[in-house]
Amino acid sequence: MLSHEQTSGVTYNQQCDTYAWFSQRAWVEIDLAALSYNVKQLLKILSSRTQLMAVVKADAYGHGAVKVAQTVLESGASWLGVATVPEAIQLREAGIKAPILILGATHTPEQIHAIAHWKLQPTLTSPKQALVFADTLEAINYNSFLPVHVKLDTGMSRLGTNWQEATEFVQLVQRLPSLAIASIYSHLATADSPDPTIMEQQQQRFEQAIAQIRTLGIEPPCLHLANSAATLSDKALHYDIVRVGLAVYGLYPAEHLRSCIDLKPVLQVKARVTQVKTIAPGTGVSYSHQFIAERELRLAVVGIGYADGVPRNLSNKMQVLIRGQRVSQIGAITMDQLMLDVSELPNVQEGEVVTLLGTEGKEQISAEDWANQLNTISWEILCGFKHRLPRVALA
Repeated sequence: MLSHEQTSGVTYNQQCDTYAWFSQRAWVEIDLAALSYNVKQLLKILSSRTQLMAVVKADAYGHGAVKVAQTVLESGASWLGVATVPEAIQLREAGIKAPILILGATHTPEQIHAIAHWKLQPTLTSPKQALVFADTLEAINYNSFLPVHVKLDTGMSRLGTNWQEATEFVQLVQRLPSLAIASIYSHLATADSPDPTIMEQQQQRFEQAIAQIRTLGIEPPCLHLANSAATLSDKALHYDIVRVGLAVYGLYPAEHLRSCIDLKPVLQVKARVTQVKTIAPGTGVSYSHQFIAERELRLAVVGIGYADGVPRNLSNKMQVLIRGQRVSQIGAITMDQLMLDVSELPNVQEGEVVTLLGTEGKEQISAEDWANQLNTISWEILCGFKHRLPRVALA
């Protein structure tokens, strides 16, 4: 691992994993200390009965699933959440033994075989799916009980059986051989909104469904409802597990939740200057000449572009950091490169490090900044960085 001090200079001459720093045109830095800090901050706001599930789907929101999973578990998380079976298998192959919930729907015999083999815990969303699981496990002579998580739709209108049909669904799963209900859960649609009306309605529906299930003499072993926003906004939503994604990575689901907890961004995106040149007044920059120089300026080309995950719609809108100072990007962002106006910075050289997302000195540019400029969400920004950018873990 490299420390922050080892990565603060213009040149890098140390190796991290298989990548030599000096050979990289662009990369993503993952601050494991910040990741651990966020987990511990989240645990502080949970009761002793509530466990933390760190959601590490989509390659841990672009941060690198295996290293993130190892770190969050070492820091106190009890569960991991993923979207797909291959995501879960990747963690098992890395030696991770913690319980893993597959949040997406799985239906095929191949998926079910893998779930049983790798000791994963699937989400059941419908009676039809539950029957497929039971039939498949019977066909392979599965001689144990597979933990399954029953999902109710309380207003998200995505996966799950309608909450009003919860008793019938749970009764069916209870009767099926080889299946054991590990939890009942739902997902909130508007937890990041300052207006809690819909969130409260969903919680009421969830509570009603659970109460009806209990009238049958069935006591759910575990309940969970809260995502990051709900975890931060209301302890009444915590139940037995909270499923936290974005907040683990140091970002806030909504502006009004910033005061709830102190978090540190985990991800930084950096690249190198590959050429510096002077251009004359009237010179066009990049495709379509969306930028025309009004004066002589010094232009720096940087080796990162939209094929790496820098949104092209940020062209002529974004700033980056060099030597702790903000610098404007100019011209259309291209597939592998973008251009900067470095006229105000003396003697910028090829090889200098540019921070696209991250902190230098007193300046910070965040995924939230990009998301606000693009009228999107920070989740999309984080998940957009492609795998040709190596992930470098910092101690």
